[in-house]
Amino acid sequence: MSRRTVDSRRFGTKPTVVAAIGVALLASACGGTKSEPSAPAPSTVAIGEPSPAGTTAGSDASGAPATPSGTLLVADFGADTVTFIDPDKGPVDSVTVGTAPYGLAVGEDGRAWVATAEGVAVVDTRVRERLALIPYETGDLGEATYGEYRGGGMGIALAPDGKQVYVGVNRPGGNGALEVIDTETLKVTGTADTGRRPFDVDVSADGRQVYATDHDSFDITVVDARSLDTRRIEVAPYGTEGGLGSWLKPHYTAVRPSDGKLLVPFEGEKLVVVDPVSGKQTIEKMTANTHQHGAQITPDGTLFVVGTGPITGSDEEASLTIRTAAGKEKVVPLDGPHEDVAISEDGRTAYVTGGFTRDGYWDGITVVDTRSGTTEKLEGGHRPLGIAIL
Repeated sequence: MSRRTVDSRRFGTKPTVVAAIGVALLASACGGTKSEPSAPAPSTVAIGEPSPAGTTAGSDASGAPATPSGTLLVADFGADTVTFIDPDKGPVDSVTVGTAPYGLAVGEDGRAWVATAEGVAVVDTRVRERLALIPYETGDLGEATYGEYRGGGMGIALAPDGKQVYVGVNRPGGNGALEVIDTETLKVTGTADTGRRPFDVDVSADGRQVYATDHDSFDITVVDARSLDTRRIEVAPYGTEGGLGSWLKPHYTAVRPSDGKLLVPFEGEKLVVVDPVSGKQTIEKMTANTHQHGAQITPDGTLFVVGTGPITGSDEEASLTIRTAAGKEKVVPLDGPHEDVAISEDGRTAYVTGGFTRDGYWDGITVVDTRSGTTEKLEGGHRPLGIAIL
């Protein structure tokens, strides 16, 4: 997904999206099965129109922006909103964006780009108002609905110059697509084919390449940002046995600032380092020993990876791995499954969303002191997945 300051603008590479995910684990899930919860009643907003009265906060009496710096923004995958959360006080507002928002990215101009089942919503985070909902051009998405396998947007990222947004679009039962949106005209200007269920989208530091992490096809699609030509790189350190029913598939990717290589964590055991030019891969050891989803990296090369919890009896519980550029890891235990993470600009605080794509998700964020490893829970959002720090 994509964002960025140290968190939601992903250093010009991607939104924390995030992320970004769902519930009904069918055969194509990470693995296993489960029934979908009943969907919440959606708020009705016409495409291309601003949010209805009552969902915007506006400016204060002096005309200053209503949303202070440091506010958290989460995508409410279990609803049709994004929620603004004061990290000290909890939720302060929400804005209707569209069904089941997954990942989000925030630009330097304060606009958030939110991947929903219906289209990409554009939100002015300063006054907390939806400006537009841009429909997808990809066909065969099915009815806008809830759950991990719903059609529509998943990972999302901004180009470093802020002129384009890239969104991975899931086409249920088949390969997905990467859609390119012009941030000035709010129009889709191009599409490229990807693999199945593009969980995450990242952009190279120079803006020349876009990377879609294709969960159900065990690969990463490398897209030339100018021509939209594509290459697929299989990333399957455990092999592809089990196909759609396998748990051992790529979920999220981080672009290493020092050399542009792609870091793809697997199961708290293996970190696959991928050269996006040659496709060459090396594997480094990880220590959390738990199923892993969200991944973010800071400018100094510190990697943060969300452990969602066990998928076998030998796995450890949920955690946040903090891995230095030299490969030294600290594993912070978390209470229950989580999905994605955003990091404060000073690197001292990590905010981990409790949404998750399977059983055990909860409505809130775990706040982690990255130095001491202490944690506290902060309620807010509705199955929050993607997250950014405004």
